[in-house]
Amino acid sequence: MDKEKSQRHGKLFLILGPSGSGKGTVLRYLREKYPNAVFPLSCTTRQPREGEKEGEVYLFVSKSEFKERIAHGDFLEYAIVHGDNYYGTLKESIMKPLQEGKIVIREVDVQGLRSIRELMPDNQLISIFLTVDSWDTLKKRIIARAEISSEELERRRQSFLLEMEWADEVDYVVVNQDGKIEDTFSQLDLILEEAQ
Repeated sequence: MDKEKSQRHGKLFLILGPSGSGKGTVLRYLREKYPNAVFPLSCTTRQPREGEKEGEVYLFVSKSEFKERIAHGDFLEYAIVHGDNYYGTLKESIMKPLQEGKIVIREVDVQGLRSIRELMPDNQLISIFLTVDSWDTLKKRIIARAEISSEELERRRQSFLLEMEWADEVDYVVVNQDGKIEDTFSQLDLILEEAQ
């Protein structure tokens, strides 16, 4: 009975994909287009990038605080990304709005998709993989975004190749082509409207 009740509430849309695929741009668009949707914050141990503010998209925490929250069972999912930074989704920020029947839109690392799938009913979860047409396109975007060492760039390339294998596990794949962001937005609108 309780499980049935929880299944008829809210929908969780997960936006995932390689670093540099345009997830930040897409989420800014979705925030404007869907002001009644809930956009839960992500916890991370990485340093803020230029222009990022605490509490807008991320809660920036120390590794020790993150590990404490893991021990307390606060996360719906968490992952270690690019070797040393922790990212996680707090349970309360997702489950409470879903129980209230709201639309929740969340960026998640590909490693977190399987964890969330184990805890969420299929009819409440929609996964959208945002990607680019090639590694060369992604490499240009990554280099343009911030200075990066050749070792870190190679780590990102390996992550990209691994993440592309996950494209088969999602509900939708959206290719965010350079110069065609409006097409990307239109595809996302169709997915969200169809799923509601």
